[in-house]
Amino acid sequence: MLRKLFAQQTILKRSYTTAPQSFQVFDRYAKRLQKDRAASNAEESRTVDYLKDEIAARVADRFLDIKRDLDTVVDLGSGCGHIAKHVTKDMMKKLIMCDMSVSVERLQVDEEALPFPENSIEAVVSSLSLNWVNDLPGSLIQIKNSLKPDGVFLGAMFGGDTLFELRTSLQLAEMERESGVSPRVSPMADSSDMSRLLTRAGFSLPTVDVDEIQVNYPSMFELIEDLKAMGEKLHGNSDGSIPATFQIIYLIGWKPSENTPLAKKRGSADASLKDVL
Repeated sequence: MLRKLFAQQTILKRSYTTAPQSFQVFDRYAKRLQKDRAASNAEESRTVDYLKDEIAARVADRFLDIKRDLDTVVDLGSGCGHIAKHVTKDMMKKLIMCDMSVSVERLQVDEEALPFPENSIEAVVSSLSLNWVNDLPGSLIQIKNSLKPDGVFLGAMFGGDTLFELRTSLQLAEMERESGVSPRVSPMADSSDMSRLLTRAGFSLPTVDVDEIQVNYPSMFELIEDLKAMGEKLHGNSDGSIPATFQIIYLIGWKPSENTPLAKKRGSADASLKDVL
């Protein structure tokens, strides 16, 4: 069924939106153009892939904790194949890469309108692509519905503390110059929010953990040049480099099935944790 669907490359417009359609945080068309532009300059894009590759490696490593043979896994928002670089045949037999960019030679799929039939996929993985969807609960519901019973979803997203050094510097500069603050960094989810959203989407046994990656830049990118022009100073290191912290939220959720382990009733334990410890 999946093979026939991919051959036709039919995009089914299914809506699971739980928020008003008029409320759009992100311009999806602009986001696609950004991805197209990055894909058109492959040489330059590869020089800045170190962060995505590192996070993809940590996501792929979590497949080792899944003790089952996976035939087909869908990589949602694959980009140039960051996940594919780090998976082996021992983890899965087939990886289907999907991306919304028309410049990437993959199955073109928008994370807000998945084309997969219900109960058709064993596993879905997404590394840093769900940050830019307008209806995150709806996308998670679509992912859950496309999974087979007892299928698994693994994901990674930027957390709310990402680039806090940059945001703090911008806020201090704007407060001094403009007596007010404007949003300069895209809104990001909190780890506690993601746990609730996984449960709300219908996933069982949701697991959320948080990690941080700090990159020290010899100089800041375009936004920081504005601060330098205003004579502002960033939170820098003693050697003059500029730290940028990326908070990563890792997600795991399972589609419920008759084999899904269930928590026992409160008070049903026959051993005391106090005795064990």
